[in-house]
Amino acid sequence: MTQVPLTQEALADEGLTVRDRHALMHHEIRQRICLLDYLPGMRLSEAALAEEFGTSRTPIRRVLARLEDEGLVQSFHGVGTLVTDADFDALEQVYRLRVELTAMTGRLDPVPPDFGYIARFDQLVLRGAAIVQSGTARAFTQFDIDVFLTLQELTANQPLRQTLERLYFQTKRLWLRAAEEAQLDLEEEFKIFQHQLEAIQCALKSGDVEAVAHIQRAHISMSFNRLQQKAR
Repeated sequence: MTQVPLTQEALADEGLTVRDRHALMHHEIRQRICLLDYLPGMRLSEAALAEEFGTSRTPIRRVLARLEDEGLVQSFHGVGTLVTDADFDALEQVYRLRVELTAMTGRLDPVPPDFGYIARFDQLVLRGAAIVQSGTARAFTQFDIDVFLTLQELTANQPLRQTLERLYFQTKRLWLRAAEEAQLDLEEEFKIFQHQLEAIQCALKSGDVEAVAHIQRAHISMSFNRLQQKAR
């Protein structure tokens, strides 16, 4: 499901737990970082975020601490919390680890896709086809995030999921930065990703979760190699 911008009204939902509210704020701020709404070096104000989300500074401080643990922000005494940079050389090993761990999602506690899951993925494939026709780098990045989070559901191994999520969001900005600097052929990138989705769609309908993992691994490896060529 496509995420919408977080609002005070959404956080005020009485059905949400404190943990749910923290998760929503974390997701929204992390997404803004990955979509380069918050650029590297930008200072994130606890007071401003607390006012925007209609909460106190304490939960915002906890969310920022989690983002710092994930490598997306860094806190400096006397300065505040700054968005970290996304440097290819610094994240090269992170990308390689992500490639290898992705293959494990098909073997460690795999979750067979049910009819509802396959139907949701079918909608993602249709959404991808629309992006091929008239998408932007930003729209594609948002779409890629949604696809990643959906595919994460195919493993019940929580340590693996948490590690992959951390690695994914650390590296995601590299692609968007390269795209905005016109280092990538967007039309070709969109088509390659759509081919991956269609291959995954076929594997899901045959119930082959391990094949899904290998398709993802191959795509991430090729994407990494293309970025590597552009970064040199």
